[in-house]
Amino acid sequence: MKVAYPVRAVVAALLVTCSSHALAQTADQPAAPEAETEGQDIIVTGRAGAGERTRVETSYAVTTIDADMLRSRAPSSVTETLKSVPGFWVEASGGEGSGNVRARGIPVDGFGSINLLEDGLPVQHDPALGYLNADQAFRVDQSIDRIEVVRGGPSSVFYSNAPGGAVNFITRKPGDEISGVARVLYGPTADLYRVDGWVGAPIGGGWGIGVGGFYRNERGVRDPGFTGNKGGQIRADLHGDFANGSTTISYKHLADNAIFYTGIPLTKDSEGDIVGLPGFDPHYDTTASAQVRRMTLKSATGPVDFREDQGTRIRLDQISWLSDWQVGDGWKLSHRMRYRDSNTVRNGVYPASVSTATALLNTYRNQVIGAFPGATSIQLRYVDNGQAFDVAGQNGNGDVFINAARPVTVEESELLNDLRLAHRFEAAGTHDFAVGIYYAYIKETFRRYSASTIQDVSGNSRLLDLVALNAAGNVVGALTENGVARYGSEFANGYGSQRTVAVYASDEWQIAPGFRIDGGLRWEKVSAAGAQENSRTVNLRNAATLADDSVLTGSGVFVPYSRTFDRLGWTLGANWQFMEDAGLFARYTSAFRLPSVGSFITSAAAQPVVQGIDMWEAGLKYSSRLLSLYATAFLTDFDSYSIGNTRFDTATNSYTQQTVYTDTRAYGVEFEGTLRPAPFFDFTLNATWQEPTFRNLAFNELATVNGVQTLIPRDYSGNQLLRVPKLALRATPAVNLFDNRFRAQLDVEHYTRRYADAANTSTLPAYTVLNASVRLNVTDQISLWAYGDNLTNTIGLTEGNPRAGELTSGQANDLLFIGRPILGRNFRFAVDFKF
Repeated sequence: MKVAYPVRAVVAALLVTCSSHALAQTADQPAAPEAETEGQDIIVTGRAGAGERTRVETSYAVTTIDADMLRSRAPSSVTETLKSVPGFWVEASGGEGSGNVRARGIPVDGFGSINLLEDGLPVQHDPALGYLNADQAFRVDQSIDRIEVVRGGPSSVFYSNAPGGAVNFITRKPGDEISGVARVLYGPTADLYRVDGWVGAPIGGGWGIGVGGFYRNERGVRDPGFTGNKGGQIRADLHGDFANGSTTISYKHLADNAIFYTGIPLTKDSEGDIVGLPGFDPHYDTTASAQVRRMTLKSATGPVDFREDQGTRIRLDQISWLSDWQVGDGWKLSHRMRYRDSNTVRNGVYPASVSTATALLNTYRNQVIGAFPGATSIQLRYVDNGQAFDVAGQNGNGDVFINAARPVTVEESELLNDLRLAHRFEAAGTHDFAVGIYYAYIKETFRRYSASTIQDVSGNSRLLDLVALNAAGNVVGALTENGVARYGSEFANGYGSQRTVAVYASDEWQIAPGFRIDGGLRWEKVSAAGAQENSRTVNLRNAATLADDSVLTGSGVFVPYSRTFDRLGWTLGANWQFMEDAGLFARYTSAFRLPSVGSFITSAAAQPVVQGIDMWEAGLKYSSRLLSLYATAFLTDFDSYSIGNTRFDTATNSYTQQTVYTDTRAYGVEFEGTLRPAPFFDFTLNATWQEPTFRNLAFNELATVNGVQTLIPRDYSGNQLLRVPKLALRATPAVNLFDNRFRAQLDVEHYTRRYADAANTSTLPAYTVLNASVRLNVTDQISLWAYGDNLTNTIGLTEGNPRAGELTSGQANDLLFIGRPILGRNFRFAVDFKF
């Protein structure tokens, strides 16, 4: 029951004194989109009680994104959907998969700080398996009804691998009548064609069926010279609503190929601003090309088929059974089970280093000339036509890449089961108590291979051979073969299984009408076992080239591993609902993240640690027709953060790695609010200000000095965390005209300076991006949309070159360097249908 409190008049005066007249004017007018339900949405993520709780009543920070909000921006990837979530730093410049999300200062890459859920169960139990992020196996389409994002709070109590938050994609369910939605999307910039749809219909006896999915074909904003994104998914749901509960059985098949955009070459102008190089457009070019579209690479066990034209190739089948039942007065039983099986091959060309051709030739001259009798000089030549490379100015720059053509194959299957029982009862107030058990069984195999290539710096770059010449100018040998400088520069082969058992409990104790205490705990145990194959180096003995002299391959000796980890985490929060539409909350959470089978599958001797996270937060919530405001202050302490400092050695065409552990701290404020002063205008602001720092990062760094491996003492304590800005905001003014039949909105995104390395020497400059969308409702059933992204063609760097070192970057002071910027200006148009 809603209760008016004595303090209501005072707080209401503070919040809406200046707006009472506007409210009176707009009370009988159509509300802006989402205005009427803001704050009153029923939240199902981050809690397990038998009763209902609205967003404004929760004791933790939660963001809701409904289907209308998704359509207003038409995000191209899972990570793009999360850019408006405060507290999340999102990097979506890699394409439709393999994004990065960092939550509340937890400084891990990929999806290591949050978990993705589909209808309350993980999309992938561990969303940050090596080379297999959860976003690679999930696509957003018209089957999604809404998204609930829990930041911090109780996410780690109810879900595995979710210390910083949980993102729950909630699917549409069929109703009592036939209904459906469809969308046709066209993007002229990327040569994009996409069709989405969903239809639901009753079939009698309380049952209904829903079918949805998408298909798209796209070359890409960064045109690789072939179709970069191609494929789709289909899902079918059988749903039953009954007097005492509901059940859903669903099947989903995903068959998709998505290109992975890696770093590109960049430089700086006379003012120090980042610009592109002659011959390489930083907005639209990519190293991908027809020449590396498909390559047959050598290994000790036979040819390796590299298919960059397939990008990240995912084939996934998933079946789910979800049920909720009222089993007695105040009792609720929930059961969620899912089995999924996936095969993923992640093909990508990863830039390892960029330099002038002259510098590259100087690096290899002595080695190559010494390897071939009669050789007196070396030269770069194009593989396709034998033309000599102009070291003074080929493509207008005279620069070259050393890249890694890397196919990684991951086969993974998992069974997930979550069973919980909730009971609402009276005892010194009202309790909403729940207890549950979660079980996961995962099997994984992992294979990785790399070959180092030499390519020119141009859009759709071409392969180069480095050849040895005699005095007569004839070729007597080569470093490379068909552009490959080293076959087998990386190798990994492993397999394993994992069992996870977790027991959790929670209680929401309503002590008084306006005051509630919420608490919960989770004990989790992980057991991982399997084996990893050791490597050896072999010479394939092609006398004409050095490319196959040092090929890494399997030794045939598998090293077994069997490890067990467990941890107890807990949370305690309080909520004061001092008004019907306003409240305050505070919470402490002791969260954790356990190692998984992916921690050992490339190194059986690995010594991962349980990552512990202490999180404090306190927030204000207010929601009315005029104003919605959610502000949360947070502090996150993260221990045992590991930085894998991978560096590419141009002399050996191989990688060296050093792992350093440290602690981090981040504190700040998250803000999201919408002001609706008139029916024709609304303004939304999502922002995060934070101080993200390393707490005690002192170590000895392994470096090569004058050809000798040397330990150099470093102390980066107090430096800013990798790639996380201190200020990130998204401001969205919008106009609604003609009784809301027309809407136009502008997104202004701003991100302050970040760093690509812990030393804070490799700077990623601040940048601002403008995006816009326009919607016209032609009829009640048909809407037209136009989208423009990065309208000012900003070069916004999301990351530098991680292969240059993330402790101390080797490219920090280079005028020529590698970075990964956002995509260039592009436009899309859509038609929506509904019935």
